[in-house]
Order: sequence, then C-alpha cells, then structure tokens
Amino acid sequence: MNLRNTGVLLGKEFIYGPKNFIFIMAVAIPIVLSLVVTAVFGSLFAETPRLGIYDAGDSALVERAGQVEAISVSKFALETELTAAVESGAIDMGIILPAGFDEALQAGQVTGIDAYIWGESLAKDRTVLGVTVASLAREISGSTIDLTIETVSLGDGKSVPWEDRLLPLIVLMGMFFGGTMLPATSIINEKQKKTINALTVTPATLGDIFMSKALMGVIISLAMGILVLVINRAFGAHPGLLVGVMALGSIMAVEFGLILGIFARDITTLFATIKTLGILLYAPAFVYMFPQLPEWVGRVFPTFYIIQPVVAISQRGEGWTGVATEVYILAGLVILIAVIVASRIRSIREKL
Repeated sequence: MNLRNTGVLLGKEFIYGPKNFIFIMAVAIPIVLSLVVTAVFGSLFAETPRLGIYDAGDSALVERAGQVEAISVSKFALETELTAAVESGAIDMGIILPAGFDEALQAGQVTGIDAYIWGESLAKDRTVLGVTVASLAREISGSTIDLTIETVSLGDGKSVPWEDRLLPLIVLMGMFFGGTMLPATSIINEKQKKTINALTVTPATLGDIFMSKALMGVIISLAMGILVLVINRAFGAHPGLLVGVMALGSIMAVEFGLILGIFARDITTLFATIKTLGILLYAPAFVYMFPQLPEWVGRVFPTFYIIQPVVAISQRGEGWTGVATEVYILAGLVILIAVIVASRIRSIREKL
C-alpha cells in the first residue's frame, strides 16, 4: 500500500462523496435523531446535575462545590431532609459529610463517602456529580487519594430515562450507517462503472483503493459517533478510552461495509441485504431500551461489544477495568473480520 496514492484517492472520496445522497444521510440522520430525542426528552434544555449535602461539621467541600458551575448545590440541615429530597427527585445525589471530614481526609483516614441517588436521575448526571465530589475531596486532602462513593438508590430505581435507553441505538446508527453504507456504495459504484479495473492500471493498487474507502468510512463513522455523544453530553469521565472504543467500532462498521460492497451486485441488492442483516447490527441496542431483557441476548451479536463499553463509560462512569473484557473481544472480532476482507481483496486481485 502506498500512502501517497491512498491519500489522493481519499481526497477524491471526500470531494465526490458529499454529492451522494448516502453521504448526506450518513451525516444528517444521527444529528436529526439526536436533536429530536434530546428535545423530546428534555436533555438539550435539562438542568445541571443537582447535588445535596448534609454536613455534620464545617467541611470546605460544601463551599467549593458551590463554586462549580457545572452543578447546582443545596445544603440540608438534617440527614432526613436530604434523603427525602433525593427520594422525591428534588436532587439527583445527596452526600453525607461527617464531623471532622476535612481533617480525616488530610490524615488519609477517609476512603469513601456515603451517597444517596435518585433512582430516576440520568446516569451521566450521577457520573458528573461523583467525579466532581471525588475531585474536590482530592483537592482538600492535598493528595491523590482514590475516593470511593458508596451509593444507595432511593425512589424508583428501576426507572431508566428514555433518553438513556435510546442513546445506544442512536450511537450505533450514527456509527454504522455511515461506516457501512459509504464504503459499500462507493465500491458498488466503482464496480458498476468499471473504474476499479481502470484504477488498477495506474500506480494505485487494489489495496490503495480499498484503504481509501475504508479510511473515509472510519472518519465519518467516528465523527458521527462522537457528535452524537457531544449532543447528548454523554462523554463520561474517560473520554480518551471512550474515543478509543468507538474507533474500534468504526473499523468494524467499515469492515462490514467493505464485505457488503464486495458481494453486493448493485445498490438494490445492498439495501435488501442491509434490511435483512439490520438485526445483527442494532439488536443489542434493544437490550438497553428494554432493561427487562436479559443481557446475554445482546452478547450474541457482534455490535454488543461496541455499545456495552460505550454505555459503561459514558453513562456509568466505568474505566478500563470495567470494559476490558468486552474491548478485547471487540478487538478480536475486528482482526477476524479484517482477515476475511483481506482474503476477498486478494481474490479480486487475482481475477483482475
């Protein structure tokens, strides 16, 4: 593969791509869906995460929390008032600070904080509040303590906001529609116009041609997935890890697109195949839409290993240890599909 040739072909894809209605749909559909969902379910205009504090002493954490613009803070005189506010949904999270909390922090005697959470609060709001409290506690302690927040859910803990339920589906659609359809339609157009044969007599190789289409798909897929999370304010506490997982997911989406482009005879066949195989791509999202479904149902489908880490990082605030198994499986699937794609490209090269 020649990087210069691949770059020239990639530039051609981006020059002519926006003229294709598939390209426009790949960009427009995730944005429109995200805006509709956030508008309907209120996230776009939602209040800031609400933190309640019962301070039995005189902790500096209360004042510092009040200075954080990303959250709103309420102070309670009694612990019972705090728990009642959480249970009613007046606040998303309530924490209890015992007397001498700051001194114990600085002496390294505190490793955790008790917290109550409203069962229907947004997962990302809980993440923001938890990260903020832990960060402020580290500032007060003057060290890099790993503070644990022990939570107790109050109210209807089984109620999951529909915005959180729909986010996995929108993320998958954002990544897979562009990542799959753009390379597939581009390959089919090249086959129908017989330009692949013409390109192979230029300095560009078949590998350069397919790599340029793959790179375009990965760029669009990853960009749309990130944009969906930005619109929904769902990056969580580990954005670097989240982007890495989504990059692997974008590569998988593109690999499916390359396979479909190689085997489909025309656009009609491609759309018929996408309709048939759509369940393989989007089925895991329905497990999150309907929590009563057992998780093992989603594990049967390859895209589960994309969306599970994305949900765990963005909505639950988990780090590498919480998603490592799924990411390793995802990486293995990506490598396996890459071998299949490479095999098909070799077959096409031999025929040409």
